[in-house]
Amino acid sequence: MTSTRLVEKRPADLAGELLEKAEAYRLAGDYRTGSGVARQAAALAETAGDRIGQARALRSLANQLLRLGELEDAVTACREAIAVLETANDDPGICEVLTVQAMPLNELGMHEEALDVLARGRDIAQRLGDRDLLYWVHNRIGVVHGSMGNRELSNDYFMRALTMVDGLDAEARFCILNNLGDNAVYRVIQLRAEGDPDGAEEALRGALGYVDEALGLARAAGNPFRECICLDNYGMLRALAGDFAAADPMIEESRVIAVSQGYRSLESTALQHQAHIRLMRGECAAAIEGLLEALDRAVQAGEKPMVMEIRRELAGAYEQVGDFAAALGHFRAFHALEREALNDVAAARARMAVHHFELDNARLETDNARLETELHRVRSAELEAANLSWRRQASEDALTGLPNRRFVDLRLPELAAAAGPLCVVIADVDLFKGVNDRFGHFVGDEVLRQIAALLRDNVRDNDLVARYGGEEFLIALDGLGLADAQIRCELLRARVAGYPWELLQPGLSVTISMGVAVVHPGGDLPAAMTLADQRLYTAKHNGRNRVGAD
Repeated sequence: MTSTRLVEKRPADLAGELLEKAEAYRLAGDYRTGSGVARQAAALAETAGDRIGQARALRSLANQLLRLGELEDAVTACREAIAVLETANDDPGICEVLTVQAMPLNELGMHEEALDVLARGRDIAQRLGDRDLLYWVHNRIGVVHGSMGNRELSNDYFMRALTMVDGLDAEARFCILNNLGDNAVYRVIQLRAEGDPDGAEEALRGALGYVDEALGLARAAGNPFRECICLDNYGMLRALAGDFAAADPMIEESRVIAVSQGYRSLESTALQHQAHIRLMRGECAAAIEGLLEALDRAVQAGEKPMVMEIRRELAGAYEQVGDFAAALGHFRAFHALEREALNDVAAARARMAVHHFELDNARLETDNARLETELHRVRSAELEAANLSWRRQASEDALTGLPNRRFVDLRLPELAAAAGPLCVVIADVDLFKGVNDRFGHFVGDEVLRQIAALLRDNVRDNDLVARYGGEEFLIALDGLGLADAQIRCELLRARVAGYPWELLQPGLSVTISMGVAVVHPGGDLPAAMTLADQRLYTAKHNGRNRVGAD
């Protein structure tokens, strides 16, 4: 008679098996099940003292929580993984997690934080000379810049990543090809608006090739999530090519996959894009019906950024059919959500500051004095978030979110009194009354809001951008002489002129003119403001869409 002795598996081995299962669920697009298994793997690896295994499980968990829209929990999982990897001095592992962490930060609207963690990742990858890690860093930087509206810079990073993808797995290749296709949807519209049809056609042709290959990779992998997002991008690109007959079934197939797999946010996206294509055809009534359905799905999914975008599109669609009351209602709802989103970012920062403190405290065993100081800082951050709306009423323009004239009157003299030169810039939207008259005040307000975002995102942290009144903006460039300020202003002017305004309203184009003057230490600020205003007038007189600096 033969006896069989059962061999009990070690906890570390069991954790490894669980992680393999979690990754299999992730690759199959079953993120709900995969995240649960990854969480179990992380806990078991921690019990076994397997730090590397714990960190890998946490990274898998973060990747899947990102797909489920549980963004703050994804950031938390990444921070915990990095803390574990730092104790093991595993720099490659840290870099891998940083490229994951940037994505939920980006989705939360915390773009600067996302770029900060990617800058750390880039430093590690460059120091190690690791081409694979550099691929993921460049890919993710491209995603963040795209979310910030800088589509050309985004494309540059994506193209760099594409040169590094050979030798990596199919998942990495799919990721960069699909990202290039997604970004091209915006670039094609922008290039057409800039009067570059050849460039737009070249970009569109290349993008169609990228997404065609990406779709094949998604289907070969049997990953419904990838297939869903790729079909949606493919459909939008086909619509831009004028091939609506091909576009419609692609986006409908994307929607069907989203419904069957429970990808609620992707279902909302597909519905929104189906409606957008109807708008492209001039079918406003059918587009409104589709947008309302997309709005309902987005609200159910808790996708506030998507709800905002759909509200904005509904405002424009209702205005086109002459239902101004409905347009006004959606426009007001859009701006209310926009203000809520700013508060949400501040509150998320506060909550994550609490977690970051708790993680540091567990690792460093600080004394009571430091504990009290850190808790006070965190509580102050929470109070800051709670009082954010109140403070804005005094110093912030409600439409654009920029500092207002009152803030400028207080802050500008302080900047002028500091050591070093200060350049003051007055920018004015060209022919803005014509925008309001032709497209309506709803579109005019959106133009001001988008210009504010473009100006704010393309200056330094120590510069000031404010709404000065009406369609005028004030920019203060700290520490720059006149020549450098003129270069900066030319960049800002080009950013506005090159923005894809057609996305907001077909036929819309927008430019700004600017006047620049320098205030030297101890100089006359009012005189400089007058000179900047005169130079603005000269720029307008000389044809608009210009920078007047002499």
